[in-house]
Amino acid sequence: MVLVRYFAAAEEAAGREEEHLSLVEPTVGALREELADRYGDAMRLVLRNGSFLVDGVVSRDPAALIGERVDVLPPFAGG
Repeated sequence: MVLVRYFAAAEEAAGREEEHLSLVEPTVGALREELADRYGDAMRLVLRNGSFLVDGVVSRDPAALIGERVDVLPPFAGG
């Protein structure tokens, strides 16, 4: 079980600040797919240029393993 926290446009797309998710494969790629499936086009837009903060380190690598908490960050000014 991973705590997923959403910020700014990611929070708007998810309609919540955070939630706990169970993933079969604990990777950034699996989380990206799960969020896109759950929240549709609005979340896909966020994920296209956004990033994940995994244990304090920004990651866009789909193979990166995730731990107990992941922050979904939208693109910021300058992208």
